[in-house]
Amino acid sequence: MHNPFLIGERIYLRPLAEEDLDRCMRWINDPEILSTLGRRFPMSRTLEREWLTSHYKSEKDLGLAIVIKDGDVHIGNCGLHQIDYQNRNAEFGIMIGEKEHWGHGFAPEAAKLILRYGFDELNLHRISLEVYSHNKRAQKAYEKVGFIHEGTLREAYFRNGCYYDDLIMGILDTEWRQNGTTVLDR
Repeated sequence: MHNPFLIGERIYLRPLAEEDLDRCMRWINDPEILSTLGRRFPMSRTLEREWLTSHYKSEKDLGLAIVIKDGDVHIGNCGLHQIDYQNRNAEFGIMIGEKEHWGHGFAPEAAKLILRYGFDELNLHRISLEVYSHNKRAQKAYEKVGFIHEGTLREAYFRNGCYYDDLIMGILDTEWRQNGTTVLDR
């Protein structure tokens, strides 16, 4: 393992590094992945480097690489963003960039590690996310770790000639603590 921060059963999360830049650029510029993130424009190497560097300077953003232990393979990124220490909330984000690893349970495992860190170490009260209605795989993964559908921004996202709903999901620390053991075993 190379510089692990949070360690799970099959994966670990580590800080993003300069060596990850080309991989991250490939993922963020993939049209299929872009459609789930809501980005419209390609990311240049300069902009991606600035994004990476800004995470190290920010006390409000935690961006981590998702790495499979077996083979030490970087497959995606996740993190907590817009951390609000006064109101004790943050936004969760995740991307599995290596498509051959989609559907293998790595995203829920990474989410569980981040949620545990957010609630137990950062003392957050609420962690939320937004997911587009066409991204059914992500919705299932979020529900699997305990996120609850809280609201819908109807037809708020336009892609490929169609409007999609923007779903708001969240989990509270009390829900995590009440169901954490069960959620971690799913």
